[in-house]
Amino acid sequence: MNPKKFETNAVRTQAARSQHDEHSVPLYLTSSFVFDDAEEMRASFAEEKQRNIYSRFTNPNTNEFVEKICQMEGAADGCAFATGMAAVFGTFAALLNSGDHILSARAVFGSTHGLFTKIFPKWNIETTYFDIADLDNFEAFITPKTKMIYAESPTNPGLQILDLERLGALAKKHNLILVIDNCFATPYLQLPIAFGADLVIHSATKLIDGQGRVLGGVTVGRTDLIQEINAFARTTGPAMSPFNAWTLSKSLETLAVRVDRHCDNAEKIVTSLLEHEAIEAVRYPFHKDHPQYAIAKKQMKRGGNIITIQVKGGIDGGKKLMDGVKMCSRSSNLGDSRTIVTQPAISTHSKLTVEDRLAVGITDGLVRISVGLEHPDDIIQDLTQALDNLK
Repeated sequence: MNPKKFETNAVRTQAARSQHDEHSVPLYLTSSFVFDDAEEMRASFAEEKQRNIYSRFTNPNTNEFVEKICQMEGAADGCAFATGMAAVFGTFAALLNSGDHILSARAVFGSTHGLFTKIFPKWNIETTYFDIADLDNFEAFITPKTKMIYAESPTNPGLQILDLERLGALAKKHNLILVIDNCFATPYLQLPIAFGADLVIHSATKLIDGQGRVLGGVTVGRTDLIQEINAFARTTGPAMSPFNAWTLSKSLETLAVRVDRHCDNAEKIVTSLLEHEAIEAVRYPFHKDHPQYAIAKKQMKRGGNIITIQVKGGIDGGKKLMDGVKMCSRSSNLGDSRTIVTQPAISTHSKLTVEDRLAVGITDGLVRISVGLEHPDDIIQDLTQALDNLK
């Protein structure tokens, strides 16, 4: 029998029905669950019997959400978290010990950079950055203490593309845990585990929710690693709420439809902006001028919903564009049904030094556009009139 397709798994993977035979899984808004007798309670806490005990541990809604992501990513097991950053931190904290070493792609989200430079050094965990475009020299950074490789692809916000297959082979060669943040691509566009990743992380707040409603994070991958992450999360408590899990599970049912529309819109917007005189550069993974275009085409189904543009005028030019939009939203979020513009140098990545920002391509005039689901003509009109004011 052929395995079910992505869209079918997204719609048909759900928790078991209750005695009411509901078609859509209900909300399980409960802090805890009851037991038939003392022996069942003992066996459950001894982990001899798998069942729901307490919603900080498991809940039918979070279980369903994790199972769906595992189906989509081709993962064996997973763990849900309250936010994407909780998933990032929980994954590292569960698997690393004092004295361990992380090899991370230089281009990472600002809060992740904060973990590497401010939090983990307190616990004697060191991080070395490597250049995504220079994997030829990658092995020179590996030390006897290196335990984990971490990277985003595409990166936030510079849209650099990592060669997942090549990095997966390097991780396997040196017996290192490869962790990939797949937030920008989603499992609909890219499957890092198929290229050698051991773990995949998502900020479900972004395209997985897709409508700017709830926060959430998830890590999926190898069973042995997920068991350690689950144990850490169970003790420390960064649990996803049942309501958020229910919302995200419903969102996953439309992920493929939404992402296809996002990509359609993004492709049209890239074409329309290329020749605008207020723009110095446009970057999009599936545009032929992208420096890693060939890699993106190899490992991604489509280019995603994120575009970056470099506007003339530096910080002031970026601010004028931000202030000039009339329909698009000014927000730090992305992956929403509504188009969002963000100037990373003054917001999401403002805590980085100028040198650190420039090292990953975040110039003063860089503006990230999270393309929404509005009609593309309306998005183009709003961006164009704002850009016209910069001329």
